[in-house]
Amino acid sequence: MVTVQQLMERLKEGISPLEETVDTAKFGDPSQEVEKVAVTFMPTYHVVKKAIDIGANLLICHEGAFYSHHDSEIKSSAIFKEKEKLIKDSGIVICRLHDYIHRYQPDGIMQGMISALGWSSFVKENFSSYSIFEIPEQTLLQVVQSIKRQLHLKSIRYVGNLSTNISKVGICVGYRGSGTITIPIFTEEDADLVIYGEGPEWETPEFIRDAMAMKRNKAAIILGHLESEEPGMAYLSDYISKIYPCLPVEFLPTENCIKTL
Repeated sequence: MVTVQQLMERLKEGISPLEETVDTAKFGDPSQEVEKVAVTFMPTYHVVKKAIDIGANLLICHEGAFYSHHDSEIKSSAIFKEKEKLIKDSGIVICRLHDYIHRYQPDGIMQGMISALGWSSFVKENFSSYSIFEIPEQTLLQVVQSIKRQLHLKSIRYVGNLSTNISKVGICVGYRGSGTITIPIFTEEDADLVIYGEGPEWETPEFIRDAMAMKRNKAAIILGHLESEEPGMAYLSDYISKIYPCLPVEFLPTENCIKTL
């Protein structure tokens, strides 16, 4: 037997307690025994319904249920009220694991990306905000095609010349695509390519545009926040299954709601 609270504390082991964190129980009674765990990146309305339908009484999510990192819900909204009712009526416990998993060594969300890409043997060094890889030399086009295949993506946004040779790569997951993080990877780590989730479009892409104009071939692949972090939650799902082998655990993927024509 393991309670929700015990399981969540186990997932935070080895990390100094954070004074301020979003990693708390958002709904339900954390003292209840865990019957089945569902793990997801984004607890959308459909994901919550799916978790309830499969009999999970604990849903662990990375991002918040109500459109704000700090869970500042718009409680007057009919959208909020209907979603809250679904959750409360079901009795499911919803817990976030955001701040602590990013403090795993290496970062648990990054580890999920490394595993999904099959790049474990290419890791040169892991830092708190990014990881550096030495991959077999190939063109940017080949890297793009490989990532699309490994992450099961229909399309990828990129900046750069597709014929550029790539061997040194930096990866930043989530909202770490700002120039303050990515540009030093190019200038100090001498990376050919930086892969990131999302960031201001007037920073990293424009740095690369100017670098290319100066005949310095640099490139970026912009995966999207969900696409860069969801593999980390799939990794967490597998990890929970390993430490609690008798506990049913199911990963629930989240389809990106942003479409292209």
